[in-house]
Amino acid sequence: MSIALDLLAWYDQNKRDLPWRRTKNPYFIWISEIMLQQTQVDTVIPYYLRFTNRFKTPIDLASAPLEEVYKYWEGLGYYSRARNLQASAKMIVEEYQGKMIGDIEKLLALKGVGPYTANAVGSIAFDLNVFALDGNGLRIISRLYNMEDNIALPKTMKQIQAIGDELVKGVNAGDFNQAIMDLGATICRPKNPACEKCPICSHCLAQQQHRQDVLPINIKKKNNQDIHYIIGGIYYQDQLYLIKNGPDGLLANLYGCPQYAVESPYTFIEAFKEDTGLEIDVIDHIKDIKHVFSHRTWYMHVYLFRLNSDSKNLYSKKEIDKLPISTAHVKVLKAIYSCLEF
Repeated sequence: MSIALDLLAWYDQNKRDLPWRRTKNPYFIWISEIMLQQTQVDTVIPYYLRFTNRFKTPIDLASAPLEEVYKYWEGLGYYSRARNLQASAKMIVEEYQGKMIGDIEKLLALKGVGPYTANAVGSIAFDLNVFALDGNGLRIISRLYNMEDNIALPKTMKQIQAIGDELVKGVNAGDFNQAIMDLGATICRPKNPACEKCPICSHCLAQQQHRQDVLPINIKKKNNQDIHYIIGGIYYQDQLYLIKNGPDGLLANLYGCPQYAVESPYTFIEAFKEDTGLEIDVIDHIKDIKHVFSHRTWYMHVYLFRLNSDSKNLYSKKEIDKLPISTAHVKVLKAIYSCLEF
């Protein structure tokens, strides 16, 4: 069977019972999607029920005082979402006679609606054959196709959107998009994915190559003062590989884990081999750590690697405790120790 059919068969038997899934009303589905931006499902449910009970139609929402809309939104945070909802409700009343239109461009014209929300509402409420790409879709497709590209980059997102568009051809796109949401929330999680329970595990190239704990690569660059590093927690038996910095520079003469300003752990492997001649394998993504200096910020993406041979740069934990380590790398070492029994 195909990825889509296997996923939909699982969803049919395991889908979460959520109030907005009990309706095809586009207005209610739109409300739920806006509430689910930045907010977890369990938190949204009571707000959704209360909000839609008070504002049953776009006309109700458009004609209410903004203060009352805020009151029914109170506690959900990001109040611009409530403000945009009412502005869009007024647009729906004025331009579409109070009815939402099943057209992606018209949905995108609503304030606060981006490509994901437009495609989610379009597919779920109007049966449009479109793929709704969010963080779950990026993660799941990245793993399915063993993609080493950084999913934070627009070109990677475009590539994954194209894959998703192909996957929904000939199936119920609304159910497929909701299945992706449920799979990402319950099984194909960012950390510790439950691959043994996954209905599409047999299709997953990352799982077959034991890369599900490494993928996706997700490194967001913010500005020129932000520097992103891949940091290597490189171990051999019960020792860690450390390097000593040179006499000049920001962390002169201090010890730390190898780091490179590269895009992924796989380019880290290449850079490390070029510098040392040593072979390593990536095992897991440990943690992302932010460290602020007075004039710059380091974003340290810490990965666990296994060294394939002995080296003079290996140190036991007892030896490391006696070395001068930078504050930034003390944080890194603490993260590494949390997943290694040294």
